[in-house]
Amino acid sequence: MAQLYYRFSTMNAGKSIEVLKIAHNYEEQGKNVVLFTHHLDNRYGPGRIASRIGIGRPALQVFDDSDLFETVAERRPVDCVLVDEGQFLSEAHVRQLCRVVDELAIPVIVYGLKADFQNNLFPGSAALLRWADKIEEIKTVCWFCNRKALMNLRIQDGKPVREGEQILIGGNESYLPVCRAHFLDDSLRVRQFAFFE
Repeated sequence: MAQLYYRFSTMNAGKSIEVLKIAHNYEEQGKNVVLFTHHLDNRYGPGRIASRIGIGRPALQVFDDSDLFETVAERRPVDCVLVDEGQFLSEAHVRQLCRVVDELAIPVIVYGLKADFQNNLFPGSAALLRWADKIEEIKTVCWFCNRKALMNLRIQDGKPVREGEQILIGGNESYLPVCRAHFLDDSLRVRQFAFFE
C-alpha cells in the first residue's frame, strides 16, 4: 500500500544521499522514479539534488505554483516519488503529495529538516508532520559531542546566530548539527568555532 513518508533530520545527516540511494535502487530494478527538489536550494545548481560527498543528479524543481500531483500524473507509470528539501514545501504541495499517494497509489518519500536555526518548524515540515502516514528520524551526532543532534545551529564568523530570516541556504559554513545543550550554550562562540576562522 502506498504511503507518504516524512524522513527528517538536522543538517549534515545524509538526507540527500538517501534520496539518491533510493532512486538508484528503484532504477537499478527498471522502475521509474520522479525526483523533486525545491528551487530555493540551488547550492549545486538549479534542479539538482547533490550530496556533500560529491554525487548528484538532476531533479524537477518545485516552485510556489507547482502542482506536484499533475506533474507526477503526467509522467506515469511512476513507481516512487522522492522529494528533497521538504521543509520548503507549502501546505498545498504536501496535500498534492497526499493525492499522489491516495489517488495514484504511488509511494512518496519526503526528506527535509524539521526545524530552523531558532528551533521553529518550517511550514513544509509542519504540514508533513500533520499529513504523513509515517514519520521517521534520520539521526546524526552533535558537532561538539557524541550526543544525538537535535537542532541546527546557524553560525556566522564563527559565532552562533540567534536572529534573522528563517531561510538562509548554506552548508557547514552556515549550519552545524548540535545537541540541545550545545544549541543553548552561548559560550561556544570563538573557542569552539575557531576552525571556521
